[in-house]
Amino acid sequence: MSDQAKDERAPSEAEAAEASAERTEGSIDGDYEALVRLLKENEELKDRALRVAAEMENLRRRTARDVHDARTYAVANFARDMLSVSDNLRRALDAIPAESKASGDAGFKALIEGVDLTERAMLSALERHGVKKLTPEGEKFDPNFHQAMFEVPNPDVPANTVVQVVQPGYSIGERVLRPAMVGVAKGGPKVAAEAPVEPGPVNEQAEKDA
Repeated sequence: MSDQAKDERAPSEAEAAEASAERTEGSIDGDYEALVRLLKENEELKDRALRVAAEMENLRRRTARDVHDARTYAVANFARDMLSVSDNLRRALDAIPAESKASGDAGFKALIEGVDLTERAMLSALERHGVKKLTPEGEKFDPNFHQAMFEVPNPDVPANTVVQVVQPGYSIGERVLRPAMVGVAKGGPKVAAEAPVEPGPVNEQAEKDA
């Protein structure tokens, strides 16, 4: 091959090599951009999946709480109405004079026992459905569950202590069905302030539940 032919071919080969290099560089740039795009889409999908999982967990917790409340408080209105019936049974028993109870009449005694058994059976049935009787005598007055009817001067017990229960109250779960009507002490020593509690170790489970 002549020197002239070699000189003519050399530029063509150089141009071809340069074009090939440009194509390779362009291919690398395209692959990098595609990789960046795919990584971004992957992060967006991952974030979306985490949000959906969090929403489903919140929905599960709300549903479980609603089901629990429905089971616990479904009989609340019925139980409240039954308390009036129980009160009337108790009033009927309390209205019977002591001498009449001790009169010895078999039929009358059987009637008294029947009313008493009916009242106890009703309260027992309510208790099986989560209704709890509140008789807070000697406890600290709690406005969430007690209703103060009067104050009793008594320097021997701390102030705001329940010293008399006029009418027992009832609660269901953490809710009050009917507050206990009470008399509270007045003029006694104030309850000593509780000592500050030192913080304990972190309860990770409690934080998760919160």
